[in-house]
Amino acid sequence: MRILTKGEYYGDQNLEIDFNGILLSKYQYDPARPTDWRYQATPYFMYVLKGNMKDSNTRTTTLCPAGSLMFNNWEEPHFGSKHSKHASGFHLEFERDWLQKKGIDLNLWEGSQRIDHPNMHRIFVQLYKEFLLADAYSDVSIELLLTQVCDTLSDVKKTEKEESPSWVADLKELLHYETASLNLTYLAQTLDVHPVHLSRTAPKYLSTSLGTYFRLQKLKQALPLLLNPAISLTEIAYEVGFSDQSHFNRVFKSYFNCNPREYRKTFKKSSG
Repeated sequence: MRILTKGEYYGDQNLEIDFNGILLSKYQYDPARPTDWRYQATPYFMYVLKGNMKDSNTRTTTLCPAGSLMFNNWEEPHFGSKHSKHASGFHLEFERDWLQKKGIDLNLWEGSQRIDHPNMHRIFVQLYKEFLLADAYSDVSIELLLTQVCDTLSDVKKTEKEESPSWVADLKELLHYETASLNLTYLAQTLDVHPVHLSRTAPKYLSTSLGTYFRLQKLKQALPLLLNPAISLTEIAYEVGFSDQSHFNRVFKSYFNCNPREYRKTFKKSSG
């Protein structure tokens, strides 16, 4: 089994930035065949920007279409395979010393898995934007976002370990994969849980309010679509469940401090 050192991945590197022990990089995944079994010497995230990937470890195989966020822990045997003509990804790689200096509980980071929590996706897309901009303000922005990544992942891991009512797993399944009916009434009826109880209890297991989770989930679905210039902003707004493009613009700007059109321009500068 091959051990990949810091910054070593299969594929062609487009861009790389070393940030105080944190490595940010963009890769084009060109090999048509699956990669060899390997593990990284350091933990890393892979945010799929384009195409379809599969990540396999000793327990399971995970489909990772565009917009997926995969976490692979250090010394976790796995291999990847590409399932579309073109695929690319944004990597964030941590050194264990950096995590320890920040007082982050390394035990919470055991295992490898796809991260579905939409707040993590929001943070990663903001990181990718700063990675592309690399201007005078990017250093301080990246530092803050890295702390948010660690805090959010720790919160998600903690809630996963807590005992929860049986309906919580079904709620997460609906929130992650239902696209047309994300509203409180529909969820309460489907789960057979009183809407007031659902609204009050869900934040404990979602690490945020139900309303915020709704909005972030829609944005999570919209983000990979913004990378495809052939899809209009109006089409994206309706596809992910906004009532109109104006509503989409307002919600998007409240989280990203720019509208979808402005954000799409950032990606266009580094397409490929």
